[in-house]
Amino acid sequence: MTVCAIEPTAGHGTGAGRAGCTITADGGYAARLALAGDSLFPERWTLDGPEPYAVPLPGNQPEEPGTEVQPLSDGRVLVRRLLDGRHSFSLLYPTGPGTGELPLGTVECPDEETRLRLLPPAPGGRRAYALAAGRHAAVVWLVTGGANGPERVAEVPGGCSGGVWLDRAGRMLALDRETGGRTKSVVVDLERGGEMSPLLQITPDSDDRVLLADPDSGLLLIRSDAPSPGRERLGWGVLGSTLPVRFPECLRLPDRAVTPFAIQPGQMLTPEACAVALRVDGASGSWVGLWRPAERQVHHLAAPSGWLTGTGRWTADGVLRLPCSTRADPCGIATLTMPGDERRSSEPGLEGGPTERDERQTAHGELPPLDDSAYDRQLASTDTHMAERHAQLPSDHAPDAPSTTRPVPLQQAPLGRLVTN
Repeated sequence: MTVCAIEPTAGHGTGAGRAGCTITADGGYAARLALAGDSLFPERWTLDGPEPYAVPLPGNQPEEPGTEVQPLSDGRVLVRRLLDGRHSFSLLYPTGPGTGELPLGTVECPDEETRLRLLPPAPGGRRAYALAAGRHAAVVWLVTGGANGPERVAEVPGGCSGGVWLDRAGRMLALDRETGGRTKSVVVDLERGGEMSPLLQITPDSDDRVLLADPDSGLLLIRSDAPSPGRERLGWGVLGSTLPVRFPECLRLPDRAVTPFAIQPGQMLTPEACAVALRVDGASGSWVGLWRPAERQVHHLAAPSGWLTGTGRWTADGVLRLPCSTRADPCGIATLTMPGDERRSSEPGLEGGPTERDERQTAHGELPPLDDSAYDRQLASTDTHMAERHAQLPSDHAPDAPSTTRPVPLQQAPLGRLVTN
């Protein structure tokens, strides 16, 4: 389900820019703003066939740079435009040589400080949501999939950013909520009027944000300054686990911005085995990092030519599919796998195996190695590692009891046990 990195919110950026496109939760469609000369127009990609192909969806006039697009599972594309101070929503679809447009309605923000943006594609692909985040409160809007145009479905006190889906029903939404000068992730239940509960609160004085989640394994990717106050680090935890969040040393890359954008799905109850794709931004440009929680090494791979930076999707059997656009191949998919994994001769649902170009990119994608000597040893056994961590928990460690409708908050973890080498 986790396919695409979230655009960093102003004031809480990671150094990475906006993602190159947006992909549905099931990986069937993608959408982006494409460039023709000096003009922007929406473009839909079909990804679940034998070969990817693009369908342009131009309107009567070019789109503004701030326009957002998001594909739905039925092939239509949601577009958000800012018109005369109001956010206008419409559904675009191909109609022969032209583009059909179904207006959905508008949302007006209460003041100039409130920023409205689309949330990541919801599971199921039939609904789409937007977050209107102000200084003191945020409103979650259902902009398509409801009964009568945009509907207000939840209001959350405090300044909010982020937005990560925690389940496959599209009910539990994680938001990063700022109150009292600190940011903590909370869960918003959209089927219970926006009922809110804690999700990530590592220490009272830390800023803790959720970046990605996979509902199959329960793996969470987080960013927090708990292990090093004032300096945010990447870490991982598991929904419902009694184990503390861990901050691997290998994810700490000086002078580089590291942003996770995809988690391998289908790894039931084995979060340590999930492959994770990272966008790495440095002085020399952007490239791809591949990592597993069970390992102490990040594999750095050169980005394929024309990569729509920061976007991609894992298949359940461990193939990372990266959308790419070049002049020679304006709608293409490059594939990568974790080094050392058995190569797949073909992908499920696709005819034939990787293309010659994909083979070259996978075989020759390694960048000059970084100094990984401090963490190049692999864990001898994931089960032993997890058991040892569990045994190290203090006797008074008592996380909230699991609920059938709500994730268990990740918290109360002694800092001495948060950082792993």
